[in-house]
Amino acid sequence: MGVLFPGVTPEALDRQLDELALLVDTAGADVAARVIQRRDSPDPATFLGSGKVQELRDICLAVDSDTVVFEHNLSPAQQRNLEKILGRTAIDRTAVILDIFAQNARTPEGKAQVELALLQYRLPRLRRAGGSLSQQAGGIGTRGPGETQLEVDRRRLVHRIHHIRSELKQIDRTRGVQRQGRERGRHREVTLVGYTNAGKSSLLNALTDADVVTENRLFVTLDPRTRQRQLPGGETVLFTDTVGFISNLPHELIEAFMSTLKSVQLADLLVHVVDGASDDAELQIASVREVLHEIGADAVPELLVFNKADVPGSRARDLAKLHEGSVWVSALTGENLDELVATIGDRLRTGDRVITLHLPLDRGDLLAAAHREGEVLDTSIEDEYVVVHVVLDSVGVARFAEWRAAP
Repeated sequence: MGVLFPGVTPEALDRQLDELALLVDTAGADVAARVIQRRDSPDPATFLGSGKVQELRDICLAVDSDTVVFEHNLSPAQQRNLEKILGRTAIDRTAVILDIFAQNARTPEGKAQVELALLQYRLPRLRRAGGSLSQQAGGIGTRGPGETQLEVDRRRLVHRIHHIRSELKQIDRTRGVQRQGRERGRHREVTLVGYTNAGKSSLLNALTDADVVTENRLFVTLDPRTRQRQLPGGETVLFTDTVGFISNLPHELIEAFMSTLKSVQLADLLVHVVDGASDDAELQIASVREVLHEIGADAVPELLVFNKADVPGSRARDLAKLHEGSVWVSALTGENLDELVATIGDRLRTGDRVITLHLPLDRGDLLAAAHREGEVLDTSIEDEYVVVHVVLDSVGVARFAEWRAAP
């Protein structure tokens, strides 16, 4: 169900509804009908006009539909009123996305994050089932970890939310310790971001032989995966795959997944993977950048990579020409992967973390310190100096400032 508001073109709404249909299919349901209404603004009580609600009820009876899915977010009151009139479940896009996440969560952290998002979404809707959220019937919008907690009163529900947040904070602290260890190793971190199903996991496999399971489905990857690879220049780089983004990504998910998304904020480079075979590639780029801005990662350097160049009719090569500095690849066949790796290396080196030191030949202690403080890429002898190319953080750069070669 979609509503055409002023400023939205019919073509744009059709694209949104096509994506919603794909989400519904991913969640495990079939699309029986598509209904559109033109309105100036949502009705406060039922979102749609009263006549359209009755028409929608008749359509549901005709196609034997048990659920109506709205492209737009519904308030708890609108949802209750619609279900009362329609005599069947009424949910919005957010509920569908949360349901897909609930089906795909695998690790304890992923399950906790999804449960937190589900509880935050359902808390204002406690009155939906007579004061509780008892939903034993199943179906889209009713699944997920924590069903037993959703049948208790508001006080216990809020307590559960606080408990999960505490667990996630502890996980975040543990991850912070691990991150500090990686920083001591001076390895650069590259994070793969992109619209869901753009091929991030396939690209991670191609870059690192990670053997990560890939499927042609939305939101298969919820938990970050980190693998390492050595670049041609000798640097060891950590590549991290992340959860896919989507337009109008629910705020509940962004908040719940903040500990996971920190890998995006702290990356040295974002490899923004784009589905080069999609007709909506530019819109998907804009949606991803909107999420990056929302999570505070829009200042991290970005490399656009147009994937799926192997797909018949793909525009990956043409799009790469339109976006200066970008690269096209096929993660599936490996085509142009060497250029991508070289470009990643070049972009990382522009961060000025690879510096050249001229160390006196009789100062073995300095060479040992360079190995200890950073990642030594190569050494050579010139005159009475040991020339060292090393990756250092800002503290290390300051410490070796006296022996740093002029740029």
